Amino acid sequence: MAVRTVSVFGATGSVGTQTLKLIGLAPDAYRVRALVAHRSAEKLAALARLHRAEVAVVTDEAAYPTLAEALAGSGVRAEAGEAAALAAAALPTDWTMAAITGAAGLAPTLAAIKRGGTIVLANKESLVCAGDVVLAAVRASGATLLPADSEHNAIFQTLEAANRDAVEKIALTASGGPFRSFTLAEMQGVTPEMAVRHPVWSMGMKISVDSATLMNKGLELIEAARIFDMPSEQIDVIVHPQSVIHGLVYYRDGSVLAQLGSPDMRVPIGHTLAWPQRMQTPAPRLDLAKVGTLTFEPPDMQRFPALALSRAALIAGGGAPTILNAANEVAVAAFLSKRIGFLDIARIVGDVLNQLGTPQAASLDAVMALDLAARHAAEHLVARAA
Repeated sequence: MAVRTVSVFGATGSVGTQTLKLIGLAPDAYRVRALVAHRSAEKLAALARLHRAEVAVVTDEAAYPTLAEALAGSGVRAEAGEAAALAAAALPTDWTMAAITGAAGLAPTLAAIKRGGTIVLANKESLVCAGDVVLAAVRASGATLLPADSEHNAIFQTLEAANRDAVEKIALTASGGPFRSFTLAEMQGVTPEMAVRHPVWSMGMKISVDSATLMNKGLELIEAARIFDMPSEQIDVIVHPQSVIHGLVYYRDGSVLAQLGSPDMRVPIGHTLAWPQRMQTPAPRLDLAKVGTLTFEPPDMQRFPALALSRAALIAGGGAPTILNAANEVAVAAFLSKRIGFLDIARIVGDVLNQLGTPQAASLDAVMALDLAARHAAEHLVARAA
């Protein structure tokens, strides 16, 4: 395989650091162009030095002096601000990891897509907030879009391109999160400290809370509809606490193909790094005899209404998914700061969806305006709840 140039957006986060560790295992196969983070300047500088990046960018301009000082004499160019991040995304690069959490990752992801090459999505919000805009940009540039989420990557690996017309449905698996067996009464007392302790995966705080509410699976449902061009009724979600099976594809002849693996993000990241080939990763090998039992159950929509809200937003279309994501980001932040309770998260998201309806959002400007309106509405509801 020829040397690939790579850029990582969200370089200091969980997905970004795991991506760079895999790149570090094959230094002759990859050359790092740009690393982008929000404000973790010292960590970003250390990664940029280690991987000999061409440019390191912090989007928070207040972190620039720390970054510049840490990179002095290294040969790595230090830059700051949103414009610098967009310029980094536009650099000619073979492979880009889009792992900036939330709607903040949308603009850099779009800039990378418009430049072309292979774009790996770990930021599901890009397709949730602006699916039509993103997919139109992919078609226009000829970029290749690969999913890094374990569930979507699993579907990608098992979806036979030659037999696409024979697919009846796909299914995303969910661990069920830390409160899978909690009653609604028990969930009333859930604290942020409890919610971020995921029983299987090691993730950031926001995505851990999303997993606890099942909103993460709802966002993945919307993302799957965009990536695989499937309607809601052809996408199932099934709770699988062991997180061994990550995705399933059902075919009309009765066959079901599943991708299995240890619950380790290095597996899907490694798959995208080497695609269409495969690379060696240090992820633990799956020992089914040791796992012993695999169990499955349907999700409980009453205890976890975020999943039902997500499916409703997907079916409604227009700007509903944008509203869903924005309101959820505000509500999760409020929960983590202990301004609202755990069950308030889905309630606030539902109320914002009801308030704003399903306006259209056919351009990036329209998406961002709707995102802002949803945030304002959610903040108002948070203030009332607090």
